[in-house]
Amino acid sequence: MRVAFYAPMKAPDDPVPSGDRTIARLLLRALETAGHEPEIACRFRSRDGAGDAARQQRLGAIGLRLAERLAERLARRPVALRPRAWLTYHVYHKAPDWLGPAVADALDIPYLIAEASSAPKQAGGRWDIGYRAANDAIARADAVLSLNSDDLNCLYPLVRQPVLMRRLAPFIDTAPFAAATVERAAHRAALAGRHALDPAKLWLLAVGMMRPGDKEASYNRLAAALELLADRDWTLLVAGDGPARGDIVRMLEATIPGRTCHLGLVPEGELPALYAACDLLTWPAVREAFGMVLVEAQAAGLPIVACAARGVPDIVSAGVSGLLPEPDDNAGFAAAVARLLGDPARRAQMSQVASRLAAERHDISVAAALLDATLAVLRHKRLN
Repeated sequence: MRVAFYAPMKAPDDPVPSGDRTIARLLLRALETAGHEPEIACRFRSRDGAGDAARQQRLGAIGLRLAERLAERLARRPVALRPRAWLTYHVYHKAPDWLGPAVADALDIPYLIAEASSAPKQAGGRWDIGYRAANDAIARADAVLSLNSDDLNCLYPLVRQPVLMRRLAPFIDTAPFAAATVERAAHRAALAGRHALDPAKLWLLAVGMMRPGDKEASYNRLAAALELLADRDWTLLVAGDGPARGDIVRMLEATIPGRTCHLGLVPEGELPALYAACDLLTWPAVREAFGMVLVEAQAAGLPIVACAARGVPDIVSAGVSGLLPEPDDNAGFAAAVARLLGDPARRAQMSQVASRLAAERHDISVAAALLDATLAVLRHKRLN
């Protein structure tokens, strides 16, 4: 089936790395894995990060004009080359979908959303226009695939019946990570040689973009927790880059001096080896919907310490594949890290479980099967 794909936050081929871009690309791959033909319908960015009502109005007007032109262009195609479904990735008040519902209505095709959220507190606020537009798109959807169970309570009142509400677990291609785990000793030795690291020490890992806001808050919280473990023998490896890198590096060196190894931006193809070489992922995931880093770490058999907030418990099984202290509890986070640092047998057990859970729940093949089944149901409904 030909599927029109749209990501109002950031197009899959945007040059700037981000979690949104990664997931958009993975959704395209999952559709291809299932035998479908996805095409990027439009690269229009509807995001307003400032809460500017005038900008939201302009974006909405532009989006609706683009939708009209796009629908006309697609309708002129031969029937066999027209999309038979529309899938939008990530709809919320800062990046509503002005295109998908209009085009889907014009072409009479199913409209799907992967990752939708609604925040009633935005009603009447600075993002009121975007909030209402996002809600309208959610209400129009024939299927909503939720990547974060934390969103569901606010979605159920919006969706029309009979809509398909399905849980789409965050996913990756787990194969490269599983393969890296087998070569853990070699990857560890290579990393130690490149960065003059002591392989006998315990290596903690933090992977995250270095930008102001929630990412910087995670780094700050991590440093505050690890400062409480200054008497333990560990090294923190930090993989990430971005506009706040200078501030974050200075903060880490001031808080836990001499304990960090700054790797910068690690190419995507080198991440499996990095995860596999380390002993423990330590990432607070402040206000993150779920965090692809957590999925990647588990796929490489890495136990995790993260905060029990938002969609994190959907990925990390508390006490099974990692430990999840409460948010805002730096002492609790430090205690969880210390517990695993001092218990190699438990780390090994968690490592095995993490790898298995990643393969069973978070592999791209699982997502491909869910997308395929959802499209089949919607197509059947249209034919009947």
